[in-house]
Amino acid sequence: MAAKTIDHAFTATETLGAAGDPTYAGIASFMRRKLTKRPEGADVTVWGIPFDASVSNRPGARFGPAAIRRASQIFDNDPQYPFMRDLFEALSVVDYGDCLLDYRLPETVHETIRGEASRLLSETGFLLTLGGDHSITFPLLQAHAEKHGKMSLVHFDAHQDTWPTAGERIDHGSFLTGAVRQGLVDPDTSIQIGIRTHAPETLGMEIIHGNEVEDLTSLAIAKRIYERTGGTNVYLTFDIDCLDAAFAPGTGTPVAGGPSSAKMLAVLHHLKNLAVVGADVVEVSPPFDHADITAIAGATVAMYLIGILAEKKAA
Repeated sequence: MAAKTIDHAFTATETLGAAGDPTYAGIASFMRRKLTKRPEGADVTVWGIPFDASVSNRPGARFGPAAIRRASQIFDNDPQYPFMRDLFEALSVVDYGDCLLDYRLPETVHETIRGEASRLLSETGFLLTLGGDHSITFPLLQAHAEKHGKMSLVHFDAHQDTWPTAGERIDHGSFLTGAVRQGLVDPDTSIQIGIRTHAPETLGMEIIHGNEVEDLTSLAIAKRIYERTGGTNVYLTFDIDCLDAAFAPGTGTPVAGGPSSAKMLAVLHHLKNLAVVGADVVEVSPPFDHADITAIAGATVAMYLIGILAEKKAA
C-alpha cells in the first residue's frame, strides 16, 4: 500500500503509482489521479463532460462526472478487484478535469466536445469519458473515427438510441442514428447489450435483449460480443441505465428488469482481449441517486475499463 498522503490529485509529481489519500478526504479526481491540463504522453486521460440538455426525461447528468469522481475515492489504492494489481504501476493515467461548455449556447456543445476530444486524442493513448447524457457519445465517436476510422460499437444500455433524427439534431435517444448515418460505426460488427425498450429501427445492430441477458452467463454474453466485433477496433459506451433500477436509480430514464451490476461487471472483465480504442460511462444523474449507489456503479465500470487496459499494458 502507498504511504499515506493527501491531495494526490495536485501534489503528485508523476502519473504512475498509487495514491495514499484517505478514502473520505482530499481533492477529488478520478481514482486520485493527477489533475492536469497537459496530458501529453499519458496512456489514459479521464475527463468529464457535464452536459444534460439533450435528455427526454429526468435531467441531472451534468452532475455525473463530479459524482463519479467522488465515488471513485472509495478505491483506496490497494490492488483492485478483480485485477489483483496496482492499476497504476505501469499504466499512466491522468484526470484532465471537465470540458468547458457554453450553457447559453447548447447548439455549440457537440462541436466543442468533438474539437477538444480530437485534441486530447492527439496527445494521449486512450480517452475515457465521464458523462453527461448519452448525446455526448456522438461527438466522441466523431473524434475517435478521425483517428481510428470506422469502428464497432459495444453499447450497454436499456435503450437502442436509434430514434430518427431531423437534420443535425442529435439527442440522447438518437446519437446512434447519427453515428451510423455518418459512417462512424459499422452496425454489422456492433452489438447492444441489455436492451429492454423498443425503437422503430435497429439499424442492423445485433441486440442482446434484457430477457436474454438473464438467461445467458456473463461468459456467453462476452462470447457474443467477441464474435460480433470480430477483432475490429471497438468504442465501448456504457449507459448506466443498462443496469436494473435497483442498482442504478440515479439515472434519467430508468427501466426495470435489467441486469445486476455484478453481472455486467463480469461481462466487462471477460472483454480483456477486446480492441477497445475509446470508452465512456454516461447518464449518471446524482439528484435521483440514493447513497451514491449509481455513482459507485458508474465509477466501478470506469475502473474496470482502466483495469482491462492495465492488464494489457502489463502483459
